[in-house]
Amino acid sequence: MYIGEFARLAGTTPKAIRLYEQMGLLPEPRRRGKYRVYRAEDLEWVGFIRQAQQLGCKLSELTPLLAGMTDMAQFPWQKVERLIADKLAQIGAEQARLQRQHQALTQCAALLQQHPCRTPILQQD
Repeated sequence: MYIGEFARLAGTTPKAIRLYEQMGLLPEPRRRGKYRVYRAEDLEWVGFIRQAQQLGCKLSELTPLLAGMTDMAQFPWQKVERLIADKLAQIGAEQARLQRQHQALTQCAALLQQHPCRTPILQQD
């Protein structure tokens, strides 16, 4: 199938497919003249790439995993597991940072509520 149909079936755009190829994330497609010809199994590659992006992976993080691969039998599952573990660690660190920030902001808001300038001036008769 040609790039337009392939992109449609993959749920992406021809521009994205070309980018994936340029970055080495997709196996080099066969050519029919000047046209790229994709196999149905190439949809698995795009599915993996898109799912990884939805899970917070950058394309540049996927390049070392997928560069030079030509079929799914070579898929580097151990490297993918390591990438997932690294992402989970990053999320944990970000959660801890956000929790500290939340606590600091909560304390700041409480202090502002108690500040003397917030007390209404008493009317003297």
